[in-house]
Amino acid sequence: MRRQELKAIRPRSFVPHTTDSRHGVVPAPNLLLDVRNAPQKPREVIVGDITYLPLQTGRWGYLASWQDKFTKRIVGWAVEARMTEELIIKAFEKAIKSGSVESGTIIHTDQGSQYVSNSFRALLKAHGCRQSMSRRGNCYDNAQAESFFSRYKAELLEGGAFEDVSQARNETFSYIEGYYNRVRCHSALGYKSPDEFEREINIKTKGESSERVVSRLT
Repeated sequence: MRRQELKAIRPRSFVPHTTDSRHGVVPAPNLLLDVRNAPQKPREVIVGDITYLPLQTGRWGYLASWQDKFTKRIVGWAVEARMTEELIIKAFEKAIKSGSVESGTIIHTDQGSQYVSNSFRALLKAHGCRQSMSRRGNCYDNAQAESFFSRYKAELLEGGAFEDVSQARNETFSYIEGYYNRVRCHSALGYKSPDEFEREINIKTKGESSERVVSRLT
């Protein structure tokens, strides 16, 4: 291994916690408990979370993601060495720039300290978003975000570790932008990829809008 400049991946008995809800700040209500808020089209509900990424140095990187609950498309993400409010804001700004967030969109997360920060809440308010949070200690309230991380680690990491944060960022880009959104099929989407499913929804919506316009004119 030394001759080949290889390093063994050491097992880790410690797994970092990515949620700190002992911040004393009043959390937002769980808007997804109301069936009337179940998404019927893209951009109605975006779910977010943070997960740790093992590095070969023995340290950790962190991935923050935002996913459209209806189309399952990852609309924003970021990988950094620290788990701060800047991490989730950077990922959320990508979602904004891609046009995946609009006024009235429900932004759902757990009760982590990053999501109750003044900066993040100000960003949500500036774009007219509605904040929603899981009940404390209830991982099932944000199961979709957890499911994405499970697939990500099984399909990309396969039990291994990234060399460093830079490699983690590059590999994550390839996985999300090149595979997960564009290629990976989901049974819940009729075995279509998130991009394909969303394109079909957008085409259908535009067609229905055109029909309504023609109907009014005639």
